[in-house]
Amino acid sequence: MLKKKIISYVLCCGISLVSVNTWAQVSASRTNGHQQKPLAAAITVLSRPQVPILCYHQIRDWKPSDSKVSKDYIIPIATFKAHMKMLADSGYHTILPDQLYDYLNYGTKLPSKPIMLTFDDTDLDQFTIAAPTMKQYGFKGVFFIMTVSLGRKNYMSKDQVKQLSDAGHVIGSHTWDHHNVKKYQGNDWMIQIDKPTKQLQEITGKPIKYFAYPFGLWNPQAIPELKKRGFIAAFQLAEKRDEKDPLFTIRRIIASGYWAPHTLHTSLVRSFK
Repeated sequence: MLKKKIISYVLCCGISLVSVNTWAQVSASRTNGHQQKPLAAAITVLSRPQVPILCYHQIRDWKPSDSKVSKDYIIPIATFKAHMKMLADSGYHTILPDQLYDYLNYGTKLPSKPIMLTFDDTDLDQFTIAAPTMKQYGFKGVFFIMTVSLGRKNYMSKDQVKQLSDAGHVIGSHTWDHHNVKKYQGNDWMIQIDKPTKQLQEITGKPIKYFAYPFGLWNPQAIPELKKRGFIAAFQLAEKRDEKDPLFTIRRIIASGYWAPHTLHTSLVRSFK
């Protein structure tokens, strides 16, 4: 009903339907239940113990052509499966962004030994290897999608993204083509954020509320732009959180391809205190 009234107003006044649709999406996201309560002060969010959040990229066996640096972002299949087994055997329980959001804002109780599993860049192996492995342990994850790659060779298709969403995983935005947020100007916000968000909402049939910064890089100027677009939290990598907007600088650590399960466990304990 609200959308019909908006469209009627648009037809009378000649306002851009693109702008109205964007406004409607933002308005809808702000009435999803989260925004009905006052948000916690930044100091309160920062005071809560951090939940360990892992960031995975490619899940495949190393090739001779892989550089030493790239192997940090490429985790061999057996190693990934060993990571998941270690987490399950150690009593970790995966949580999703809504749970993290409610915990950070309202102190909502989390399961014992909570952890979040996130995946960047839309690689096909996240669908063919990661998701089935996680299913064995009842784990759920967050897949941050770079929409330029959808349907390309070695990347997920739209249907596979929807399957992940339908299976209870969360789909988030990772821009159109991984362009550094700190360099946005002109139409970049429309190209990199607005269009991908709309596309992912159409694919999943759900609001897209969470964002991961390409390269983990962010600046204070990006945060109000993300808020205007209906995002309620954003994820970086392991840098210091912003003292004013910690919800938009949530920390993650890259799960290195070099890490054996015991190394991962040690890193979790040390990195999130």
